[in-house]
Amino acid sequence: MNKCTEYYDVVVVGGGMTGSAAALGFAKEGMSVALLEKSQPSAFDINNAPDIRISAISYSSVELLKQLGAWQHVQTMRCTPYRQLETWEEEGSNIIFDAKSLGLPELGFMIENRVLQLALWKECQKYINLKLFCPIQLTNLYQPLGQKEWVITLDHLRHLQAKLVIGADGSNSQVRKLSGIGNLGWQYSQSCILITIQTSTQQQDRTWQQFSPLGPRAFLPLYNNWASLVWYNSPANIRRLQIMSMQELTSAISQKFPKRLGSVMAYSSSAFTLTRHHANRYVVEGLALIGDAAHTIHPLAGQGVNLGYRDVDTLLKVVRYAKEYIKPWYSLTILKNYQYQRLPDNLFMQTGIDLFYMIYSKTLPGLKIIRNIGLMTVQRTETVKKLILKYALGL
Repeated sequence: MNKCTEYYDVVVVGGGMTGSAAALGFAKEGMSVALLEKSQPSAFDINNAPDIRISAISYSSVELLKQLGAWQHVQTMRCTPYRQLETWEEEGSNIIFDAKSLGLPELGFMIENRVLQLALWKECQKYINLKLFCPIQLTNLYQPLGQKEWVITLDHLRHLQAKLVIGADGSNSQVRKLSGIGNLGWQYSQSCILITIQTSTQQQDRTWQQFSPLGPRAFLPLYNNWASLVWYNSPANIRRLQIMSMQELTSAISQKFPKRLGSVMAYSSSAFTLTRHHANRYVVEGLALIGDAAHTIHPLAGQGVNLGYRDVDTLLKVVRYAKEYIKPWYSLTILKNYQYQRLPDNLFMQTGIDLFYMIYSKTLPGLKIIRNIGLMTVQRTETVKKLILKYALGL
């Protein structure tokens, strides 16, 4: 092996919200960790408007961030709790999920993606056994003949060697491709535009979503009088919204969003296509995929990042258990325990969201009545509401 090779227990490829959490977790276990990220996030400035990319972080994900020590840094920047979640199609069919029903202080928090990443990076800096490589580009990944450890080639011909490689490098994962793991997926017939808005009044702690055949329209409360809107529609309609001025977009919002939104002013927007994919497997010898590298999901339920954090939590527990019993924690046999726990759960969530998406995107005669009766039935059945809420929160 090249004499310039650096040796690590774990190399995490992808330093976003999920990969940073995994790197931090393994560093806390006393392992030597390398975290690779291709771009540096911009610094946080409390006087700046909120970022366009927002995530709804569930109660169980917050608990993981607290265990990792990163939550304290989120709180020094900004986050907004939400305690109620409401969804409906026609007025009168509203379902309201409330944190009080489970005895929780909140369902979760609305947090800017960059804030989460910066909070995790700040905590990572405390560990001398965790080295951050940024900016850096992965150029190759392979196992030398007859060896089980992985060699990671970086730009500038640097080499790392690791017992365990974790792919957290997004839906177009290089780690997944270079390790030979197959992938199945498709693009949905809807696109989405995120819109940062300013409202006329201070926002409350309730997030809501109204369904329509063309796609849901959702409201995410942020701090002070800031909020975020999520507008799903056909790709053609989203392209039209994307080229509008902020004044034109504000007018379109007032025409299409529920009246409860009140007076708002569009501040910024960003559109993207919606895709679903799932890796054929999550692990091979000495390698595991987490988060978007393993699976992406329709964002209407806000579960993407939370599923990634469930992956992180499970993988850490599997490795910790193996280490306690002096087992080869990086072996395929051990890593399969992670796959056995997470793959079915992620597939179940994907399938459930897809089913919901299909039901509410159809305009068949009588289907709308059935949908709304179903919503009203769930609202009146407290036990069912609690089960749905607990599953969504990962409890």
